[in-house]
Amino acid sequence: MATTVQENLPPVLDSKAEQPTLFDGTIRFHIFLFLSCILVTRVHLPNRVWITRNYKNYLFDFLSLISLESVGRQGLQDKIKLVPLNLQDRPAWYAQKVYRVNKVPALEHNGKIIGESIDLIKYVDSNFEGPSLFPDDPEKKKFGEELLSYTDTFNRDVYTSFKGDPVKQAGAAFDYLENALKKFDDGPFFLGQFSLADIAYIPFVERFQIFLSEVYKYDITEGRPKLAAWIEELNKIDAFKQTKTDPKELVEFYKKHFQAQQ
Repeated sequence: MATTVQENLPPVLDSKAEQPTLFDGTIRFHIFLFLSCILVTRVHLPNRVWITRNYKNYLFDFLSLISLESVGRQGLQDKIKLVPLNLQDRPAWYAQKVYRVNKVPALEHNGKIIGESIDLIKYVDSNFEGPSLFPDDPEKKKFGEELLSYTDTFNRDVYTSFKGDPVKQAGAAFDYLENALKKFDDGPFFLGQFSLADIAYIPFVERFQIFLSEVYKYDITEGRPKLAAWIEELNKIDAFKQTKTDPKELVEFYKKHFQAQQ
């Protein structure tokens, strides 16, 4: 089981926050957080890059224990600084000075900004130390790319179902994951071993599972044993657990966002 150091998030920056120093060589990872109305909990929006950073940090720490070459070097939790932004009251300087499209996640690295989460998890995996989270095996690599390319379709289909009958409309999307998990038998994950493909899906699946169960009484794992086992294994990984949010606050956030549009 992957473990990593529990970190405390820095203060969330809103429209009143002063602009931090930018492009000074510090590697910054910008994320949005949704603050609950009572300001007690914070809803983390699905964040693949945060998980990638955390897991690569674990691998780095593990290798440091067995190799003197890593002694004294920073892990990714120290090297890549989180910059949480308030989703409801975001600072104007973010769009003006950091990322003009005003989206997250965004990574500030080597004097440039990289966006789009699938591109970013590949970038973090390729440009920072630690074993790769994508396989060398050609068949697994090809299937992994197929999975990554399907994520937008998967998310769109499930989100769209929130406006209708998710029990009927979202089933095919979760069936796709169940079938994908049958492709390789050398582990509980999409490509056998934990990879970017799992990171691409789990933050969304976790939230979909909570919302569909609470609001529509729909168990996405019923009749899908591979999906149930996959979720169970991922919930053991600290790199993912650190990015999870409060279920009650998540349900309220999704209700306001999706059901208000009906």
